[in-house]
Amino acid sequence: MTEPPDIDEELVMFLERDQLVADTSVPVSPAVLGRRVRLGLWALRGFVLVTSAMVIITFVSDLH
Repeated sequence: MTEPPDIDEELVMFLERDQLVADTSVPVSPAVLGRRVRLGLWALRGFVLVTSAMVIITFVSDLH
């Protein structure tokens, strides 16, 4: 069985295309995050960069 659509999804289905574009182009203010959350996000970014570099180096070294 399919679940009933969420109330927001149901409202979006009835919008005209220009209304949907106008509604989705409204900027959203950034979330106020605590110091620990911001540090955690920066640590996650660093982890992603290091892991990506490791994958690229491994791929390139296997080509030779």
